[in-house]
Amino acid sequence: MFWLVVGASAAVLTSFSFLPQIIKTVKTRSAKDISVFMLAQFACGSLLWMAYSAHLKDPIIMGANCVTFVSLFSLLILYFLYGRRK
Repeated sequence: MFWLVVGASAAVLTSFSFLPQIIKTVKTRSAKDISVFMLAQFACGSLLWMAYSAHLKDPIIMGANCVTFVSLFSLLILYFLYGRRK
């Protein structure tokens, strides 16, 4: 049970780690400090984690990476929407 709580806590913390950046990007309407390559790399890693968790049938890893991927995809859309303007 302890490790389930540890895993779920880690999943929540990492899944929502991009939320502050999304909020800042929307507020400033600028993506000048965002690396598109980092977003793409992280998104690919997240997709691979989803495939791995599907193989393991692990709902915690799957859920965490689904949320992470949606966050990254949202940030990627904002990157191209707002460009790199100030």
